[in-house]
Amino acid sequence: MFKVTPNPPDPVSPYESTDPTKLNAAAERALDHHFPPAEAKSPKTDGQLFSVCPNINTETLLANASEDLLSISAIAAGLADDVDGSRRSVALALSRMADGVRLLVERALDHLNEPEMAAIFARQQSRDG
Repeated sequence: MFKVTPNPPDPVSPYESTDPTKLNAAAERALDHHFPPAEAKSPKTDGQLFSVCPNINTETLLANASEDLLSISAIAAGLADDVDGSRRSVALALSRMADGVRLLVERALDHLNEPEMAAIFARQQSRDG
């Protein structure tokens, strides 16, 4: 039995007939697939420089704010020891303001332990969770 076969194609390199820009684009895609760029694309932040994790509870946030205010107060008080005149007054004012805000945060922490506030936060967490 005789099997009919088509004539073999001309011995032409596939690279000669392919558009070099398409070949280059295909090579780039292959390289990107097998060797992804070292830097991952970061999600858009809408201009935000910093953010707070959304699942942190209020007590933790207030406790961290209180500690940060204590640090700010200590830095400003230390600075007031090193300067004179109006700059000393400004540094002392910053220290006292940080102390005042820290007292407000501490009072808010005290409110969190009250049964009424605990019930409010429990309801908020059940809606969010």
